Amino acid sequence: MKVHTTPLRMVINRCVPGGRSSLRPIILFSARLLLCMMLLLPGFAARAADKPAGLQDVVSALESSYTTLQDVQAAFSQKTVIAAVKKEQRGNGEVLLKRPASSTAMFRFNYTKPNQQIISNGKQVWFYLPENKQVMVSSVSSMFKGGNAIALSYLTGLGHVSRDFTVSFAREARDRDGNYQLELVPKAASPMLSKLQLTVAAEAVDIYLRKGSVKDIFPIVASVVFDAGGNQTRIDYSRPRVNKGIDSARFNFKVPEGIQVIKQ
Repeated sequence: MKVHTTPLRMVINRCVPGGRSSLRPIILFSARLLLCMMLLLPGFAARAADKPAGLQDVVSALESSYTTLQDVQAAFSQKTVIAAVKKEQRGNGEVLLKRPASSTAMFRFNYTKPNQQIISNGKQVWFYLPENKQVMVSSVSSMFKGGNAIALSYLTGLGHVSRDFTVSFAREARDRDGNYQLELVPKAASPMLSKLQLTVAAEAVDIYLRKGSVKDIFPIVASVVFDAGGNQTRIDYSRPRVNKGIDSARFNFKVPEGIQVIKQ
């Protein structure tokens, strides 16, 4: 196992060895994905509520859902649009998230396409590219330092949407399936996140209106992250399994033999 210390930004901005430059867009946007991707997982398919809810009702339903969310496992599909070159990069796979009560969330993204993994135990983040025999290692805190400090709070949930964001309905308040579409602008400026759009399941809002809480689900149908450069990443989720007790050992990474380690 070889260990090198190189600024992560320099590493991900250069061409990936072996002609695998097609992986670069996915890696470039890994940090932005961590802002919301880990937590924006749907609970179930949406159906239109009988009566449209107000903005505060939708926000309250979203915040309420975090009170019981401990862990989740789901399939995801991703589309990243790079504004500068007008290029799309698609990916898909499986995401696992665990939210310990007293520490930062742990997560694991197992990409089927492209072949890579992003894993964190809440302290370190590993970006593993098996085909290139490389793993890039960074601390969670360094990824979200300075102007991106607000991003770190996303790893513990969207339980404080009203505190951290200016929230409004999107231009189209509901999609064709009746789900609610929100636009969230962070109150603290961040180059990694200029705007976040969430599609919230109408059925979850209806449950909140009837019962006053949303239990054991996380009803996000889709999310779109925009950064200061105009780049955007859309994420859709399916087949979620909520609060099944994921083993914490799944959020650690053991470097295989022959893999080059690049530390930030």
